[in-house]
Amino acid sequence: MAKPTVCVSIVTFNSAGYIGRCLEEVLAQEGVNLEVIVADNGSTDDTRQVLRRFRGRIRTILHGRNLGFAEAQNTVIRSTSSEWVLTLNPDVLLEPDFVRALVEAGEMDPGAGAVCGKLRAIGPGFIPLDPPRIDSTGIYFTPALRHFDRGWHEPDVASYNEPEYVFGATAAAALYRRRMIEDVSIDGNFFDPDFFVYREDADVAWRAQLLGWRCRYTPAALAYHVRTLNPSNRRSVPAALNMHSVKNRFLMRIKNATGGLYRGCGLSMTLRDAVVVAGSIFWEPTSAGAFWRLLRCLPRTIAQRKIIMSRRRIPDHALARWFQWEPAAFPIIPVVDLAASWDSSPDSVTPAHRADLPA
Repeated sequence: MAKPTVCVSIVTFNSAGYIGRCLEEVLAQEGVNLEVIVADNGSTDDTRQVLRRFRGRIRTILHGRNLGFAEAQNTVIRSTSSEWVLTLNPDVLLEPDFVRALVEAGEMDPGAGAVCGKLRAIGPGFIPLDPPRIDSTGIYFTPALRHFDRGWHEPDVASYNEPEYVFGATAAAALYRRRMIEDVSIDGNFFDPDFFVYREDADVAWRAQLLGWRCRYTPAALAYHVRTLNPSNRRSVPAALNMHSVKNRFLMRIKNATGGLYRGCGLSMTLRDAVVVAGSIFWEPTSAGAFWRLLRCLPRTIAQRKIIMSRRRIPDHALARWFQWEPAAFPIIPVVDLAASWDSSPDSVTPAHRADLPA
């Protein structure tokens, strides 16, 4: 049997300090049929000189300006027809069997549209941490509509060592099934270009959940993430990126939130909104421009919402279980291919299908 094809999609922007080592580990992956594509967003450092060292082993897409992470990833995804796409940050190092382990986990579950592994934190310059700490084992949401990486900064000891279903995968190292990409894309875009940077992976995860796709976590796939930009420490992040983070919180909500979610989480969501708005006005005025940009994006966002909701396949009660104050994850059980068997109406989710949802 032929090996599944995987496109490794990397977006660079002034990434000269990391991209060379990242690509060396990608090209050393075992047991997979890889195509490696790097989209550079107009780097002004030595990134493109580093990429030239890999000529003949990778394909490059050179943009004249910074399109943002979301749209640059889209340009790569649209340029390939591989069965799987691995989005990868240039500050990530992969163990030799990382991609193979993700693909094997995905191939076991036709309804899994995304697969993520265990990301461990690693210091600047790819310096190991002692003791090892977790960077991400998937994305989770709280009732306040904040999303976090499961296990972030926790010691990597006995936890997160079992395969599970999680809400979504961080795009720093996420494997996406082509069939899911095509199913959830809107106007040919997998990631929403209006997001530019930040939260685009959470938006995709939420949309995929609404359309009936699962995300599978497998600890057998191990990688290391520097996390050169850490949104939890806003003062260390350029002001423009913090502004996009604020904007994208509301874009994501407008597109994906359902009536049932508002009924269950409305108070928590509203209180958090008040904190975000007040913070943008009084403590971080450089982020206040997010609301003007939000208004400019609103017509497109509302049009996208109509498409998403017209194709929604999952009822409110199945989604609500993911929005918890503690990281939600569910054991992997035998499943049917829900994404292939449901039609575009929420009423088509039969009791038998609901029994297969993580409970």
